[in-house]
Amino acid sequence: MTREIRLTPSSRAWLDCVLANFDEFLIDHAANERKASSMAMSLVAHYPDKPDLVREMVDLALEELTHFKQVMRLMQERSLIMPPDEKDLYVNQIRSNVRGDTEGYFLDRLLTGAVIEARGEERFRQVASHLADEKLKAFYTALANSEQGHHRLFLQLALQYFSEESVYQRLAEWIAIEESVIKNIPVRSRLH
Repeated sequence: MTREIRLTPSSRAWLDCVLANFDEFLIDHAANERKASSMAMSLVAHYPDKPDLVREMVDLALEELTHFKQVMRLMQERSLIMPPDEKDLYVNQIRSNVRGDTEGYFLDRLLTGAVIEARGEERFRQVASHLADEKLKAFYTALANSEQGHHRLFLQLALQYFSEESVYQRLAEWIAIEESVIKNIPVRSRLH
């Protein structure tokens, strides 16, 4: 059985920034759902010889696109428009730590997926617990539950392809890397 990923909670300053600039957060959230779908499909393209991974990533890509569609509807209700894509400082700093060798790269892709989804869960739960709008609160609670399933899926896949010892040893390293990244990027009304 896979363990839960426990990350250092996001700061109150981050939450206050999101709540004060929720439209900006919503726009960034939409971009992240689209990028998550794309990331899942890149794993399909990169590892076509792993049928279990392909099946799970196709399902994940479709689910992330559904979330993208849901967030786009919320944006349209608020007359918000998606700006041109911009680089995600958090994700880029995380990915700069991915190893280059074949096995290390594959394990790191799965574990960065797990850690990024775990951060999404943690942040969506924080946002949901502080929203006054019941519809938005329910939406973000459901998304947090979905993100929890996603980080468990990535961890489960890592355990399918690698030894438990190597997975949990590298996961501990990724949790430390993620904590350093999250502490050192500016506080903005962004998912990451």
